[in-house]
Amino acid sequence: MPSTVIFHRIVSTPLGDMLIAGGSAGLRGVWFTDQRHLPAPSAMAAWHAGDHAVLQTAESALTAYWTGQALVSPLVLDWTQGTDFQRAVWRVLMDIPHGQTRRYGEVATQLGRPQAVRAVGSAVGRNPWSVLVPCHRVLGVSGALTGYAGGLPRKVALLNLELKR
Repeated sequence: MPSTVIFHRIVSTPLGDMLIAGGSAGLRGVWFTDQRHLPAPSAMAAWHAGDHAVLQTAESALTAYWTGQALVSPLVLDWTQGTDFQRAVWRVLMDIPHGQTRRYGEVATQLGRPQAVRAVGSAVGRNPWSVLVPCHRVLGVSGALTGYAGGLPRKVALLNLELKR
């Protein structure tokens, strides 16, 4: 099959079912099945139900996360999606250590765009790799829990899970 073929499947997690998708270009995404900003139905219609090594790696990474283990193997992400700015934000998210948080303004400043707080918030909300690229670790200006595409109760649960470790 051509390298553009995307495979997908649903995996169960303690916080609900997640859709994982990817192919030879890497992991396309990990989304709670009921979250905002899922891929367009027209894009998903072209995907194939099935298995791929990248899906197995992603599922292993999720299992490790829920049980407090380190990732067994590195994730290869499919960076063909999003704008340049969104990709820059998502890369910053990957550097937020487990159990720590950052504020949207800190992420904007780290990118050299301190006035782009709202744009950072939008990019964080469209992160296609829920949990694995930790957008749940980003907080509002006062440290308040704001927006999470998977819902604020999940954001709270993810942060509580990390703080217990």
